[in-house]
Amino acid sequence: MANIQLILGSSSPRRRDLLATLGLSYITCKPQTAEVPRLGELPLAYAKRNAEEKAEWVVSHFVGRGLYQEGFLVISADTIVVLGTDILEKPRDAAHAAQMLARLSGQTHTVISGVTLSAHPGVQGTAPASVLSKTFAVSTQVQIKLLSPREIDAYIRTGEPLDKAGGYGAQGIGSYMVERIEGSYSNVVGLPVAEVVKELEATFAYPLWNSV
Repeated sequence: MANIQLILGSSSPRRRDLLATLGLSYITCKPQTAEVPRLGELPLAYAKRNAEEKAEWVVSHFVGRGLYQEGFLVISADTIVVLGTDILEKPRDAAHAAQMLARLSGQTHTVISGVTLSAHPGVQGTAPASVLSKTFAVSTQVQIKLLSPREIDAYIRTGEPLDKAGGYGAQGIGSYMVERIEGSYSNVVGLPVAEVVKELEATFAYPLWNSV
């Protein structure tokens, strides 16, 4: 699969940075999918379903336009913050962010990323296309220090929490509140890089680096 186009099914700058760090050449495509938990849906199943639906949307988008005759491989992901059984996604506004951070203060929570890798052989005449897909999830435990109301207010005024699941960014200003991480750090940022690389190589035979 060395010659196929790699597509990141996400507009997240953090995921773009993580892939760029690996030296991979790729393009981005933002999926237009709803991210709403179903009644009784568990967090891990929800994150995996979101990743799958994003990948399906990207595949349909490119196939419908007859692009990439030689095929393409989509990487999509959905990262959520879970406290107990509650899913904490991106805050609606500053007040909502303050509520989230107050709940996370002094607590250990779980960050779950659902990831789907989906390889499409491209558009080859009228022959039916066969898609190879792999979906998995990675969980990381994160301990947040005790936060004072003043700290929470100051952090929210930086603007960083408003586009982050759980209302904080472990890779940014919010790193000051993270006391301990058990598991994949890149997973907390938005993409479990080690696991993605493992699947690219083992399941899709995608060569990340040429032999010297």
